[in-house]
Amino acid sequence: MLHCLPQEYLGTGKTRFGPIQFVPPFSKNWSLNLVGGVIYTSISQGCGGAQSGLYSMDVRNPFRPLVRVLLVSERGRSGIWGRGGLVIGGDRRVFGMTGDGDFDPANQKYGSSVVSASLHDLELKDYFAPLNWRDVNKYDWDIGCTSPVWFAHRNRNLLAGGGKEGVVYLMDAAELGGKDHHTPLFVTPRLGNDEDSFQGMGIWGGLSAWQDDKGDSWIYVPVLGPVSKHAPRFPKTNGPNPNGSVMAFKVAESPGSQPSLEPAWVSGNFRIPEPVVIANGIVFALSSGENVNQTREGGVIFAPKQTMLNDAQRKEDTERAVLHALDARTGRTLYQSGNTFDTWAHFSGLAIANGQIYAVDSSSQVYCFALKGK
Repeated sequence: MLHCLPQEYLGTGKTRFGPIQFVPPFSKNWSLNLVGGVIYTSISQGCGGAQSGLYSMDVRNPFRPLVRVLLVSERGRSGIWGRGGLVIGGDRRVFGMTGDGDFDPANQKYGSSVVSASLHDLELKDYFAPLNWRDVNKYDWDIGCTSPVWFAHRNRNLLAGGGKEGVVYLMDAAELGGKDHHTPLFVTPRLGNDEDSFQGMGIWGGLSAWQDDKGDSWIYVPVLGPVSKHAPRFPKTNGPNPNGSVMAFKVAESPGSQPSLEPAWVSGNFRIPEPVVIANGIVFALSSGENVNQTREGGVIFAPKQTMLNDAQRKEDTERAVLHALDARTGRTLYQSGNTFDTWAHFSGLAIANGQIYAVDSSSQVYCFALKGK
């Protein structure tokens, strides 16, 4: 059910309208994004029997709300569970990355894919699936665990995304996978997850983009686990990073060639890096400190012996969350919060508003950081 609390009623909790049936009951939804009076969300994991897909509701007429749906699979497979939910491009398209599931466009199945739909009516416009989508399914290397990032670069609209496998796909937002739907503009070497693990390795959450004052485009990638032996050489490194890191790339484009990603720097150590936010040439990044392991043994998804961890066991190997401020061009540490957080954070992004940075830990405490004097 969707509820609307207008700004003037926030202090009272008074509802302007609602509840209104938006998504199926008991479904698992990921973020709400509001554009032009329309709210967008995505569904994953089949909770309550809900089918995975893209959902929108026009709330400009709350008494006759119009709900639109684009399903990407049967039942609950191919979930879209990136941290930021669906991504709205400036080209009036909406984008999502789907999790493990069958890739069979003839039967409207878009597992392990990137899909785009029209902003107004959620009509499918394009899709991309990596050539190794069968391996992505086999090893549980969801690309649905991240939200892609849309950005304008010179005369192009681009999209970048990745997943647990540890590679980043750079795509033309107007033609995601070329004529065959399998050929993006550029694919990085593996950046992490040499272990082929389904947990605690690779790229999770979402990518971020920034354009500097010279017009150069940058992409920032949170990578869990150590840097892959196949990763490209980074001109600037900022210390050992055995548990995770933030990697920065510049979009490179030579005359007559397609855009590619050029490695720029890699951060020091992060214990489970969250998606970053960028403001005034500074990358704000949260090391969550969470224990994201699902099994005691880890390894590949079909390992013969795997013992699931319960909630108490997952709380045992945690650390305090730490906020880092990094130079956007070099990755040099400008600030880190030390022991400010009382505990670890879970799936907690950062928000910036009015010169302040906000974060939430696993006990639901809200932290606010600002420059002295603010």
